[in-house]
Amino acid sequence: MILSVIVPTFNEGPNVAELVRRTAAALPGRDIEIIFVDDSTDDTPEIIRGVAQNAPVPVRLIHRDAPQGGLGGAVVEGIKAAASDFCVVMDGDLQHPPEVIADLLARAEMGDAEVVVASRYVDGGTSDGLANAVRTMVSRASTMLTKAMFPKKLHNCSDPMTGFFLIDRRSLDIDELRPRGFKILLEILARKQMRVAEVPFDFAPRFAGESKASFSQGMRFLTQLTMLRFGRMSAFAVVGGLGAVANLAIMWGLQTFGVQYLVAAVIASVLTIIANFIALEYLVFADMREESGLMRHRFIKSFTFNGIEAIVRIPVIWLLVNEAHIQSVLAAALTLIAAFIIRFVFHALVVYAPKKAQAAPAVAAVREPLEDELAA
Repeated sequence: MILSVIVPTFNEGPNVAELVRRTAAALPGRDIEIIFVDDSTDDTPEIIRGVAQNAPVPVRLIHRDAPQGGLGGAVVEGIKAAASDFCVVMDGDLQHPPEVIADLLARAEMGDAEVVVASRYVDGGTSDGLANAVRTMVSRASTMLTKAMFPKKLHNCSDPMTGFFLIDRRSLDIDELRPRGFKILLEILARKQMRVAEVPFDFAPRFAGESKASFSQGMRFLTQLTMLRFGRMSAFAVVGGLGAVANLAIMWGLQTFGVQYLVAAVIASVLTIIANFIALEYLVFADMREESGLMRHRFIKSFTFNGIEAIVRIPVIWLLVNEAHIQSVLAAALTLIAAFIIRFVFHALVVYAPKKAQAAPAVAAVREPLEDELAA
């Protein structure tokens, strides 16, 4: 068996026959299987069994009467049951085009990657299938926050939120995975530094059924993200918190000596920007310094960003003091809290980003040898 395609499903009956047909057609003559790991409460299991009887490739059903771990748990169960070490994970709603499986497999067969990600955010990929502009914005923001929290492990992955990828099972310690949500790729990549390659894909509209996205799923994602990356962000928060206290203390002290509050805010900002950078260098991002270039370059990036942020923040303090009539130190505190996440994202993704690795071969280079192999 060269490939196992794992499809977690929840009430996806209308999509099953078309998914099987297109998946089989995507890899003619290749030895593949399709495993549906099903948590449905409707007739989806019966539909899968019916489609399996006449399918051109083996179709297996694992129905979970007492699901654990959500979609992520279903994927882990499918990986454990797979006949092949190469496992493709994809959604059951056909927003992940089965035709891209050929690109994933061809890239994996080059032998230099443990995970091949189908990405919406590399050249040639799109996210047009997202329901509306709000979902697109949420997806982009979630991806940025996730990459900021795991800047080393996700450096070569533009779309860690995708549910469409190929994994070499031999690279996993499956028992260490603790799936608690629907972003299983994030769970896999966050626990171990892995060799990642990407191919583009067009995120398609749903073939049938309704989206499972909800507020509760969003909260599960945030919980999953926090549990996986509590360490670095909490350290950043401590440094930022101490810097904020120092900023406010310096500002208050200068004002007691008669310095005007805006001038005091500027001086306090400059001093704490420098102190915070030193703390980030030796406490929060110490393990990333070697791979992220020269210290003076990091300092220039950090100081410039924080300087611009301060230039923006200080007029906001003025507005809060003069228009909203908020006490000046409290106004400064409010703006510092608002700046925290923006600062973290910038430092993780820009200041301490590893130097660019050699780009993976383009998917166009993959297609030609694959087509030659299929024609042989």
